[in-house]
Amino acid sequence: MKIYHKFLLYQNKWIHPYTRIILGGVTYIAYLASILLIMGVVYEHGFTISEHEASQLQTLYRFVWGVFLSEVTLRLLLEYRDTKRTFKKLTWILIALLYLTLIPVIFHRPEEEGAILHFWEILNGKPYHIVLLLIFSFLNLSNGLVRVLGRRTNPSLILAGSFLIIILIGTGLLMLPRCTVSGISWVDSLFISTSAVCVTGLTSVDVASTFTTPGFVVIILLIQIGGLGVMTLTSFFAMFFMGNTSFYNQLVVRDMVSSNSLNSLLSTLLYILGFTLAIEGIGMLAIWSDIHGTMGMTFEEEVAFSAFHAISAFCNAGFSTLPGNLGNPLVMTGHNPFLIYISLLIILGGIGFPILVNFKDIVLHHLRRIWKFLHTWEWDRHRFYHLYNLNTRIVLIMTFLLLVFGTVLIAVFEWNHAFAGMSVADKWTQAFFNATCPRTAGFTSVDLASLGVQSVLVYIFLMWVGGAAQSTAGGIKVNAFAVVVLNLVAVLRGTERVEVFGRELSYDSIRRSNATVVMSISVLFVFVFILTIWEPQASVMALLFECVSALSTVGSSLNLTPTLGDNSKLLVAFLMFIGRVGLITLMLGIIKQKKHTKYQYPSGQIIIN
Repeated sequence: MKIYHKFLLYQNKWIHPYTRIILGGVTYIAYLASILLIMGVVYEHGFTISEHEASQLQTLYRFVWGVFLSEVTLRLLLEYRDTKRTFKKLTWILIALLYLTLIPVIFHRPEEEGAILHFWEILNGKPYHIVLLLIFSFLNLSNGLVRVLGRRTNPSLILAGSFLIIILIGTGLLMLPRCTVSGISWVDSLFISTSAVCVTGLTSVDVASTFTTPGFVVIILLIQIGGLGVMTLTSFFAMFFMGNTSFYNQLVVRDMVSSNSLNSLLSTLLYILGFTLAIEGIGMLAIWSDIHGTMGMTFEEEVAFSAFHAISAFCNAGFSTLPGNLGNPLVMTGHNPFLIYISLLIILGGIGFPILVNFKDIVLHHLRRIWKFLHTWEWDRHRFYHLYNLNTRIVLIMTFLLLVFGTVLIAVFEWNHAFAGMSVADKWTQAFFNATCPRTAGFTSVDLASLGVQSVLVYIFLMWVGGAAQSTAGGIKVNAFAVVVLNLVAVLRGTERVEVFGRELSYDSIRRSNATVVMSISVLFVFVFILTIWEPQASVMALLFECVSALSTVGSSLNLTPTLGDNSKLLVAFLMFIGRVGLITLMLGIIKQKKHTKYQYPSGQIIIN
């Protein structure tokens, strides 16, 4: 035993530090290899390459394969105990799949036909290698990004920086020759990439005639990443596959995704991804069922069209592959179900993931009661008064009121104007659709420039309020708007506390809501003021509409976006970035936080009114 203890002491004192240094160096090489692999795949599929360039790319892929294989092998040999404890089962499966790539290297190609030959050819095939290496690359980079949180860096800056990196990557991808019909300027590419990642929908070019199929694939991937959130995706990959995140990392990610506890953190991330894929899948099937055989498309084109618009709608992005957006004649006549499906996807994406999780809990609760009744034939009479949590109640009520308010007002103002000549069913469908899109998806079915002033003002208000917190929508959020209104009612009634549904709202919620409203109005004033100098030919109403649409990540426009100069486009793009990251989040990352103090100054009264 003494010899064993001496060996452990010797190992911890002399061997372990060098092991960490070696593994740390190999890890950084793996990060570099991951980036090189992704760049190589992008270059191969974005440009027309020669045979010599294809040979060089193959050399690069073999180098990356060797790096990943070496890193995994060294980690297993030098830190097997830690690796065995932290790695998930799926990670071990991926490692096994990586080691299977050694079979074609060790064994020659079988001469006899059959399953063994087919298996050997799959393992030796390029698709198997590239897909596996891409998975390892994303896992490595996700794990690295989440580890950055463990260095006590500012989470707000990490969040903003992650969006900025994806925007820049998207800008480069959209400028690839295969992504556009005849090229695109870097300003327009940056604008479209920002609009996609920030799930806005404002476009400075005609998307349908500018981008090719690979371009649309890039756009929809940017929309999906932006809608879910970069940190949500990277945190999921790091925790689900690697499992070696620190306690501080988990605390930061918990705050980002509004998880109730650390124990439910991974399940919350799973719910977010699960709800997203399930709702988008159901929406895709619903859209396909309505457009099937009516648009002159092949089956594959119909599926691609349905998937693109389902993702774009749920993520509140507002991008469409049709010329003229959803005002195209192909979907304007006889496709009211299509517009309703799009509206429902927008609403589900805009109410927020915490609400969807609460819905799941409610459904499971009622299913348990029914299951218990079927087994015991005794109905559970216990009532749960707080089955719907406070956040869910406020969001659902505010969403319902804003939808009804917007639908009725737009129908009244545009019944005989923008909706003239339509049937009664079409008018109400259009009114509902145009009341939903400001919540905050930039789909358009009618020319917004043809709307009356009253409808435009209703649009601006709906865009400014936006959707719910922790959702794919933008705006100041219905949560903040509701809190500000409740606080106003409390002030007018002379009560010291803000109460609703048997709950007292926290002081921090009231303070942050008021700050959000003030900052939103201030930012809008500054940006509109600057644009009036740079775009003197545009009306103030059009500029205000454009800025509210950008800050709230809506994507609607009074046909002003394509006419803007390059400086104005960059300014609007920056406004979209601010709106997606969040005003409070961005300010928390920029302004140095004051430490909590234990003393308190005497209170003073300011004369108001």
